Parts: sequence; C-alpha cells; structure tokens
Amino acid sequence: MYTQIWSKYLPIIKILLKRTLQGDQVLDLNRIDFERAGSGRKAGYKFSIEFTRGRVANIISGSALASDLAQVMLEDANIKPLLLGNHYVVSLNTKFQLSLKNVTPKEADDAASEETAD
Repeated sequence: MYTQIWSKYLPIIKILLKRTLQGDQVLDLNRIDFERAGSGRKAGYKFSIEFTRGRVANIISGSALASDLAQVMLEDANIKPLLLGNHYVVSLNTKFQLSLKNVTPKEADDAASEETAD
C-alpha cells in the first residue's frame, strides 16, 4: 500500500543511512502522501524498525507503513549492504519525521581502548 511512496524517498534514505556514521539523521516527510495512501487520517503513523545483520529484529506486523518501508529497504540492492554491515533503528514520529540512527556496537573501538589501557 505504501511501497510507491517509500520508493520515492529511498535515494534520500540511502544517503542518510551513510551519514548516520557522523550522527543521527532526520528526514521530514510529506504527510499528504501518506494520508492519501492510508485508510484514514490517523492510520497509526508511528513506528520503529530495528535492522540487525540485514534483517528486521523487531515485530512490525501491526503497521503496514513500517512493514512496507522495511520491505522496500531490504529489497534495494544499494541499501542491503548497509543493512548487512550495521545495526540501524529507523523510526517515524507523529510529525512525519523519519529518524535514522546507527546503533552498531563499537566492539573494535572498545577492544582497542582496553589494550592501550593495559
């Protein structure tokens, strides 16, 4: 239902996923796009998706908006490698702001700092 809308935003989402290495990113979406495609004015436009090792790590079956975004991202040949190599949390708030966070554990950095401390 929302795949065409998410496909429109996909190139920007890819750029922002790459930028999450420097910090959290936010994308303001067009509310009207989603309200036209949805089943009503308030169709539950709030969700959070956790991607770990190229898979969705949390349950999002209750939201068509979230599951369509996850599907579009996982099927994109340019985004899939990013999702495989990192751990992301992608969430949408009620103001139609898509938030992208890279929450990949910094195991290598932690190990290196422990070695220098010894």
